[in-house]
Amino acid sequence: MSSIFTKIINGEIPCYKIYEDDKTFAFLDIHPETKGHTLVVPKKEVDKIYDLPDEDYIALMSTVKKISKHMEEVLNSRTLLKVIGTDVPHAHVHLLPYDEEWTHGRTLDLSKEEFEEIRAKLAL
Repeated sequence: MSSIFTKIINGEIPCYKIYEDDKTFAFLDIHPETKGHTLVVPKKEVDKIYDLPDEDYIALMSTVKKISKHMEEVLNSRTLLKVIGTDVPHAHVHLLPYDEEWTHGRTLDLSKEEFEEIRAKLAL
């Protein structure tokens, strides 16, 4: 059975996509902890990040680096990285623009317009 992330990658579930290449996919988290909270996932579905073949792991982390640098330039804010691995059984990295009011687990209630505005700023 496909993970929710695989369904997003395959276009079965809509998302606010900001980046895609042949090995990775990045989109806004629909339950963001900060404005711009982005998920970067490998297209290859594996449960744990360290189970990825080296080539896919390197591609994932290269995309994390590219998007993090872009986020910092566009949002003028430090980017936090989180790899938790318990919420969805598909390897992924959370990128969170730094917010002094951030606390783990807090979620923001953003409108479609706010998501689209952020997506437009972060799209590569």
